[in-house]
Amino acid sequence: MRAGTIAIVGRSNVGKSTLLNQILGERLAIVSPLPQTTRDPLLGVVRREGAELAFLDTPGIHKPKTELGSRMNSSAMSATESADVVVFVTDPIESTKLVKKKTKRTDEIPPLDELAPEDAALLKSIKSLKKIPIILAMNKVDALRDKGLMLPLLQSYLNAAPFRELVPISALKNDGVERLLEVIAGLLPEGEAAFPEDTLTDKPSSFFAREYVREQVLLGLRGEIPHAVAVSIDTFDEGSDKLRIAATIHVEKIGQRKIIVGSGGTVIKDLRLGAEKRLRQLLGRKVKLELFVRVTPRWKETPRMLAELGYDRLNGDKK
Repeated sequence: MRAGTIAIVGRSNVGKSTLLNQILGERLAIVSPLPQTTRDPLLGVVRREGAELAFLDTPGIHKPKTELGSRMNSSAMSATESADVVVFVTDPIESTKLVKKKTKRTDEIPPLDELAPEDAALLKSIKSLKKIPIILAMNKVDALRDKGLMLPLLQSYLNAAPFRELVPISALKNDGVERLLEVIAGLLPEGEAAFPEDTLTDKPSSFFAREYVREQVLLGLRGEIPHAVAVSIDTFDEGSDKLRIAATIHVEKIGQRKIIVGSGGTVIKDLRLGAEKRLRQLLGRKVKLELFVRVTPRWKETPRMLAELGYDRLNGDKK
């Protein structure tokens, strides 16, 4: 049997969480159009014939502006160090626009640090992991209009890192994902399964309560608010006919609190109903959720508050 951990890494908004959900056949990870949606590494386990694949979805690599952002980057890089295989996910859309501009001036393949500087910086770090096979998963290829621009872009990536395999995919449409799984399984080491057969993830239900409330904020609100929000679980009672949860949404400013509550409490009601629905779908039981809003200034910069909000393990801690 083959078994191991696969780190899914890449910059923000390239489709890493969508890929994990597609692989699992379950909308486990939260997804939104906004960057830095994923804050915590999330394990998802899938079994195939003769193989156990434990995927670790990681925060998108970005230029951090806060202590939280630095910890997110650190946790993503830490995941690559402990993985058996790394799947490097990228989105070619923006990069191919630069390919078109640069190849008009020269026949040479532009270096990756000109086409996708964030990818190039991340690959420099990953290249130091010489014994870990790296797969390039080029996502959203279905959305690329000028397919002729793909070849020079791919060559730029291949020049930048020793990828073991290249797999074009569309995570959203499930194109190429089966091929990606075949490639990954073939690169995993021989070993025993690390999880019971019915394991989907190692995260507790309370983690998803926190995440699904935050997901509703990401989907329902815009501007500065989504990135200013954290969620803490106050009570989590599983001992009745329904799961009863009380959670607090933390914001940084009084004005943000007013927006989340909404006129007559309409906004927070919609957030509550949306999160309850997601939890019912995942857990298969009735859920009663209460939401509160608290102003917690500068929580993203304060180590004590980051620890209280569950982000203490983002500092490269592998526990």
